[in-house]
Amino acid sequence: MGIVYADITLKNAGDVTDVGRGYIKEQDVRSVCVRALVDTGAGTLIINEELMRQLGLGVKGLRRANLANNAREICKVTETVEVHWKDRMMTCQALAVPDSSEVLLGAIPLEDMDLIVNPVKQELEGAHGDEILTYIM
Repeated sequence: MGIVYADITLKNAGDVTDVGRGYIKEQDVRSVCVRALVDTGAGTLIINEELMRQLGLGVKGLRRANLANNAREICKVTETVEVHWKDRMMTCQALAVPDSSEVLLGAIPLEDMDLIVNPVKQELEGAHGDEILTYIM
């Protein structure tokens, strides 16, 4: 399978909550549109520390991560991020890898948004087509 990229939008989930509570306006939500490498071997969303600062994300903890180059790195676990791809959205904590040059969209966000990599088209798509699963709380 070749390399697959996806255009995603990342938002500070705390800011989104603050909009809902009336504390800030929608235009004050910190967000960034990025081109992410779809990496089914990565567990979650991987960003760099500069992107973490742009989104205004705090650090919730530290985690040791095994990187693709076999290096072991201590990474910051961020506050919650909203990940948007087309009309789908999920929330997760990201790992901020120092000096990472690419954003990686890993298995947990892919699964949560019901996305698969189409190896023929070499692109991301919904596992069930355009059918969006609705969760009723």
